[in-house]
Amino acid sequence: MMPMAVGAFVAAIVLTALPAMSQSVWNIDPAHSAAQFQVKHLMISTVRGEFTRLSGKVSFDPKDFSTVKAEAAIETASINTREPKRDDHLRSEDFFHAAKYPQITFKSKRVEAIQGRNFKLVGDLTMRGVTREITLDVETTPIVKGMSGEPRIGAHATATLNRQDYGIKWNRALDAGGMVVSNEVRIVLDLELTRAGDGESM
Repeated sequence: MMPMAVGAFVAAIVLTALPAMSQSVWNIDPAHSAAQFQVKHLMISTVRGEFTRLSGKVSFDPKDFSTVKAEAAIETASINTREPKRDDHLRSEDFFHAAKYPQITFKSKRVEAIQGRNFKLVGDLTMRGVTREITLDVETTPIVKGMSGEPRIGAHATATLNRQDYGIKWNRALDAGGMVVSNEVRIVLDLELTRAGDGESM
């Protein structure tokens, strides 16, 4: 066998023996995940709330975070700020208009600035029928085994957006200056994901 042929034969054996780089799919576990937001009230205090119903999938190669792809949906009617009257107002046309726009969705476009297990995830956020690009700062955990031995991974993601960009314009001016509700909203996501069954795709 010629040297070149021998080299090709050995390379083929090595490649066959190496484990495949798999793009696995992971589902958000809503029982152990939270989609929260923070916004200034009267320019002096921070009101915190959450959406209690969310779902989504993430696919990635655990050895290469540049492969991350994510899709998620939040039900706007599930908003909870621990004040029923305020929650009803937030569901109304003044804010999320939940009857007409039942979901807030996110779909990733690319990954940037990878540092170890942390990275920036750029994607389209759609709210009230308006789509804008946002960047999530993501921190991930190592993969661990759950109580039943199933693979799990955690992710903490944050972003800041201007609600006016999505047509959420309701406000009231204060006599002393400033507004009742700030335009800047901070998003905080704490997610736990479980690996999907074989053959499941995005």
